[in-house]
Amino acid sequence: MNAHSSTAKNEKESRFWIRPYRDADFEAVYHVCLKTGDSGEDGTHLYDDPLILGHVYVGPYVTLEPELAFVLEDELGVCGYVLGALDSETFWKAYLEEWLPRIRESCPDPAGDPAMWTPTEKLYHFVHHPTVEAPPEVSGYPAHLHIDLLPRAQGQGNGTKMMQTLLDKLKEMGSPAVYLGMSSVNHRAYRFYTKLGFKELCRVGSGEPHTVYLGLKLS
Repeated sequence: MNAHSSTAKNEKESRFWIRPYRDADFEAVYHVCLKTGDSGEDGTHLYDDPLILGHVYVGPYVTLEPELAFVLEDELGVCGYVLGALDSETFWKAYLEEWLPRIRESCPDPAGDPAMWTPTEKLYHFVHHPTVEAPPEVSGYPAHLHIDLLPRAQGQGNGTKMMQTLLDKLKEMGSPAVYLGMSSVNHRAYRFYTKLGFKELCRVGSGEPHTVYLGLKLS
């Protein structure tokens, strides 16, 4: 390999970097959540409240367990995140008692026929009537995580590096195992997780999409 190609390779590899989450990233990680909110695709067209996805799926993690939040950044800014909870039971308790009450005022509980609710209204309903019970099959996996990357950051090994960053942190903190839930229609994500060693634990729901739970032993 000549000097020019080596430099080009290094520049490509250094386009992205992973770092711990900072408070100043709050708006950016919400943006990533929305832009990946349709089973990995852009969810902007689905939600007339652009904050609700972040309120449900991102805000509680970066607020309650910021030490397990990492972002992916490039020259354009934050383009991905990986978020975790060390002990899911403790996290969900705080989610219900500390986090959701903060956002209910801005999320009116919808009325009328649920079959007519928009995606935003369905999440508003969840905020007021949450159910966060995990299936019994994940009981041996106390930690959980999720990850999202914008399209410009995909397909270049960034997801694997981010997952490893969080998994190493969970191991350092003494976690024996971790699980995640994902949409059954996100086949690309399923291949990604299984390639990392995650095993399918169970499927919840009927029809499409439903939720697939995957787990990984860390020790």
